[in-house]
Amino acid sequence: MKTDKKIFLPLIIGIALAAGVYIGGKLGFTDTSDRLFTSNSKKDKLNRLIDYIDYEYVDEVNTDSIVDVTVNGILDNLDPHSVYIPESEMERVSENMKGDFVGIGISFYKYNDTATVIRTVKDGPSFKAGIRGGDRILFADGDSIYGSNWTEDDIIKKLKGEINTKVKLQVYRRGEPKLLDFTVKRGSVPIKSVDASFMLTENVGYIKINRFAESTYKEFKKALNKLQNQGATQLAIDLRDNPGGFLGIAEQIVDEFLEDDKLILYTKNKKGKIEKSFATSRGDFEEGHVYVLINENSASASEIVAGALQDNDKGTIVGRRSYGKGLVQREMSLGDGSAVRLTVSRYYTPTGRSIQRSYENGNRDYYDEYFDRLDSGELLNPENIKVNDSLKFKTPNGKTVYGGGGIIPDVFVPIDIGMQNETISYMLQRGIISNFVFRELDQDRSYYKGVTAEDFIKNFEVSDDIVVRFQEYLNTMFKRKITFVAYNEEVKLYIKATLGEQLYDKNVFERIIGEKDDVIEEVIKLSRGE
Repeated sequence: MKTDKKIFLPLIIGIALAAGVYIGGKLGFTDTSDRLFTSNSKKDKLNRLIDYIDYEYVDEVNTDSIVDVTVNGILDNLDPHSVYIPESEMERVSENMKGDFVGIGISFYKYNDTATVIRTVKDGPSFKAGIRGGDRILFADGDSIYGSNWTEDDIIKKLKGEINTKVKLQVYRRGEPKLLDFTVKRGSVPIKSVDASFMLTENVGYIKINRFAESTYKEFKKALNKLQNQGATQLAIDLRDNPGGFLGIAEQIVDEFLEDDKLILYTKNKKGKIEKSFATSRGDFEEGHVYVLINENSASASEIVAGALQDNDKGTIVGRRSYGKGLVQREMSLGDGSAVRLTVSRYYTPTGRSIQRSYENGNRDYYDEYFDRLDSGELLNPENIKVNDSLKFKTPNGKTVYGGGGIIPDVFVPIDIGMQNETISYMLQRGIISNFVFRELDQDRSYYKGVTAEDFIKNFEVSDDIVVRFQEYLNTMFKRKITFVAYNEEVKLYIKATLGEQLYDKNVFERIIGEKDDVIEEVIKLSRGE
């Protein structure tokens, strides 16, 4: 299995040394060029170079793009997690971390050049208006939004707008003799960070968190309350593949499990200033046992949760060694709609360990460490985990923990080569299974009419015929023969789970996948004392 690698391209050395963040207004050219190097202002030097290129360089150059590349190059020389967010990306990034956006509340993809609804957000604007999965949106406010010249981004911009404004849609629905008219009032649409919450056993609840956004604690608290009302006295928090987010949100979640005044973490900046965060009296799960599920892609705020509980001898960490990010960023505006997330401090777990792994060999090696773990056999055997004895710490109960490269779980579970093999991971990430399932579902949606989520989970089976059609779909797409002899059952499971997600919600997907999840199986065994 491969993970996406976030690698900044190396910068042309001359520009990297000379150019930087574009700050200030345009400068005059009344001075001689030697003043560029006698000025005592570094910013003045950088601004002048950009201006010289802008006004004097022999060819036309997009200096905005030079600035963007240059900023990335400068940050690339700091640490792997100080990053630049261009203006074009700010809205998407902000929405993702805020936890909602203003829109009509649909999940769609372009099917034969047409925006086709996969499903509507329950109780969202389109749901209330009567739009259904399978509907093709052809017109918005009288303008056609189909055809090869319309990208998904173009369609999204057309459908989004100011809150409480209305958009008139014309929709084709299979079986209807003419287009259907809908007026949808745009509203706040949540971007869920809690993917799923359900009971694993009669007393073990399960919550999966995909990131730590502004809305995450409220979502988590709502799910926790629901599970406690259903009898949960033990809880599994799934932070696998969770890249992190807001530190403060992680602290709030940890606070639910730790007794008053227990240290959650502390941060230290370049001046040596230390800020500590302690648990308060508001925790609602201080008595119950908690399991934290982590893997090699659990980072940042995920590691704060795991480290705080592990160092306070609270609960059990289950899975594989986490990513190893112990740096704290703060977002700072650059004045032109763009921003930089700059590392401003390091965080330490309650025992005093930093779990940040080394980046002294550069960003490329840093982001390629996953493959080093894979090659070393660490993902299959805990004995292959490299630890630094000089970074050994003790918890209050005497348990040994290590700093310097992620959180090592209390209970190791090897990677499942079947469920997480490279081919299946690729198809999931690229949406290939999702697109195929949509085509299957679109052939006859009436087949599932009246089928409840519970009935689907318990009774629906993916036939061999569906797998054959999936193989044919892939053969057409990739122009070569593909078979799943070794992973036939895994492919069936993912097809069923994806079908369940499109018919119902993400909760159904996670419940179905969880039936063959080795880490969840281990949690259930631990909860029973096995």
